Amino acid sequence: MMAGAPCEIANYRVVGMDCADEVAALRAALMPLPGVRDLKFDILNARITVAYDENRVRRSDIEAAVAGTGMRAHPVLDTQGRREPELTLWERWGRTSATTISGLLVLAGFSAHSLVAGLYLAVGGHEIAMPLLPRILYLGAVLSGAWFILPKAWHALRRARPDMNLLMTIAVAGAIGIGKYFEAATVAFLFALSLALEAWSVGRARRAIGALLRLTPPTARVMNADGREQELQVDAVPVGARIVVRPGERIPLDGRVIAGESHVNQAPITGESAPVEKVAGSDVFAGSINGDGVLEFESTKPAGDTTLAHMLRLVEQAQQERAPSEQWVDRFARYYTPAVMALAVLVMLIPPLVAGGSWSGWFYQALVLLVIACPCALVISTPVSIVAALTAAARVGVLVKGGLHLEQAGHIRVVALDKTGTLTEGRPQVQTVVPLAGHTEREIVETAGAIEARSEHPLGRAIVRHAEALGLRPAPVERFAALKGKGATGVLDGRPVWIGSHRLLEERGQETPAMHEQLEQLSGAGTSVVVVGREDHVCGFIAVGDRVRAESAATVAALRAAGVERVVMLTGDNQATAERIGSLTGVDEVRAELLPEGKVAAVEELVARYGAVAMIGDGVNDAPALARANLGIAMGAVGSDAAIETADIALMSDDLARVPWLLRHSRRTLAIIRQNIVASLAVKAAFVLLAFSGRASLWAAIAADMGVSLLVVFNALRLLGGGTDRKNGT
Repeated sequence: MMAGAPCEIANYRVVGMDCADEVAALRAALMPLPGVRDLKFDILNARITVAYDENRVRRSDIEAAVAGTGMRAHPVLDTQGRREPELTLWERWGRTSATTISGLLVLAGFSAHSLVAGLYLAVGGHEIAMPLLPRILYLGAVLSGAWFILPKAWHALRRARPDMNLLMTIAVAGAIGIGKYFEAATVAFLFALSLALEAWSVGRARRAIGALLRLTPPTARVMNADGREQELQVDAVPVGARIVVRPGERIPLDGRVIAGESHVNQAPITGESAPVEKVAGSDVFAGSINGDGVLEFESTKPAGDTTLAHMLRLVEQAQQERAPSEQWVDRFARYYTPAVMALAVLVMLIPPLVAGGSWSGWFYQALVLLVIACPCALVISTPVSIVAALTAAARVGVLVKGGLHLEQAGHIRVVALDKTGTLTEGRPQVQTVVPLAGHTEREIVETAGAIEARSEHPLGRAIVRHAEALGLRPAPVERFAALKGKGATGVLDGRPVWIGSHRLLEERGQETPAMHEQLEQLSGAGTSVVVVGREDHVCGFIAVGDRVRAESAATVAALRAAGVERVVMLTGDNQATAERIGSLTGVDEVRAELLPEGKVAAVEELVARYGAVAMIGDGVNDAPALARANLGIAMGAVGSDAAIETADIALMSDDLARVPWLLRHSRRTLAIIRQNIVASLAVKAAFVLLAFSGRASLWAAIAADMGVSLLVVFNALRLLGGGTDRKNGT
């Protein structure tokens, strides 16, 4: 696009845009228009976005060009493309009605012909003059069956790009030309039925994602400064507003709980099967369902930037990035269709010219070849498989940003993982309490909690949380004083107390050789040690460290079971801590003390050695490594925006078990795509041989073609089930 050129954006809902063939037709019709700058297609939502120069082309010209392809463009009413335009009754039910009428007319024509000429003659037992009534009924079946096909066939002919619509139109016209009315009507009806099934299959996946739009309630109950509640449209709720959610209601916006306790079903967002407990400080997501408690939370994001809105954008963007299998099928069909037409001409001409065969007989076989060679099943099978697989993944909280990345997941040989926030929970917690000098664990935690209640240090906050978990309510410390970089002091119950690092203990001169050895052992195990003491003695030690996620070890084992050859941990933490986490999780290799560029170098080395590497991370420092890996996977619920935007896949929950599930899901998708391609080509090859031998018939060819179309569509839609068990990937 030229810098400074005037540019407008038009968003349309296109009735009839259900597959890549329609996208190609629309692109061919719109790009030659003067002033059209760019086109973006979203098959899943039947949307097209047109960037154009309003001084050179009008919206009416764009809409007329779309109409010329046999489709119809409805302007979307808002800039976000969310509001559905009103469709006419014919646009909603026209295809189904025309296909039904065509089928009924075929049945009526066949019945009338059977009554007049007998069953054998009705299906073409030998040449006989067609009675007028069956002929009219069959022609009516052809007209209604081809009603949505003829405009597209005419457009394909005008732009000299043969497609399946043109192939079918030629076959039907040829059959009528040689008096095969039954075959012509059957071909028109069955082809219309296959297109209707294709539209239905894409529509089913479309509705599955579209249901996400209805998860968020349209209004939020906002509490004003005077304590009164007010219903506001979610778009009008500012960040920082206090929102009340009652039991059983859906949460309208993302936020952080400030009052109340409840269990929230957030399966629509993160895929977690069990309700999650929410207390003060917990994050909540728009679209999740509140349990039996009242929650008050502060909104943290506007309506257009919630996790749910982000999910929708990612899914929509995924449809615009074509998978390698889709690209291969498109390239194949581009050359295959003209080649088939040329082959049909040879079948029609060579046998009569060389061997003296019947012109009408071989013309009929050429029509059979055109019908069976139609690449409909081949073309629709792959995109339906990809859309179904992406939808199934989104349902369980795995957002894949395109078919390319979905297929790439099936080839992964090595998985590299960040430590903090990925293999671990990413929040320091008390690991061990070592009492000394006759003190108990509770006394040490109570003393430390009293001092750290005045501190904002992450280790101090971990100790306070541990004290609260034990039900301790320490008395407030007096004369609190922070010792920068070392610890803090204060007076508790009239006695001076202190808390600090190993260095502070040494400076106070209270360390013994036994204490030093204990501290070294605790530090060597990968924890940070806090010393608690009084003026005359040391009370004990508290070891604080990041806790390994409960599912990490099982996930590493599941990755190996899913075919991953090597699992590598990459972390910027110290070697001792990294080795401890690596031992607990069972990874094959640990690389510690890495800066962001070090993680990138490690990923590059793994890519060079193994070829297909996935990187899993959650932080800003992981973003470069996520971008460098063959497949970047971000922890979406706790991850940074930079990591999520950079990654190819986002896990919308903290459940690492989604990763081995994803790898198996990807391989299952690839297997189904291969099955569909092989089945389509095998049936076509068989009928090509029958056509060359002069033994094929039009109605059998179209029945076989429709049968394989049905087979590949329903085979692809099996992926909507997602593979049942997310935990073990079976």
